[in-house]
Amino acid sequence: MAKTHEGFGPEDRARVAWHISTFSPNNGGNCVEAGPLNDGTDRVAVRHSHRPDAELIIYTRGEWEAFTAGVRNGEFDFFA
Repeated sequence: MAKTHEGFGPEDRARVAWHISTFSPNNGGNCVEAGPLNDGTDRVAVRHSHRPDAELIIYTRGEWEAFTAGVRNGEFDFFA
């Protein structure tokens, strides 16, 4: 299960390979950022782009793969 990580320090955050969607307007100003933790655990961190120092949600590889498969399958097209 995904967990929030308020205590994930600046050094830990700096090691995440953050990505912003190319579909995000304003160069990612209204988006979430996600990236793999470079610690060998195959986990993915997610944060809000307006609050990069705030709480993170960290997903296991299995959780992330299930979510992205659902996105590709249209399961999260809430406003379509």
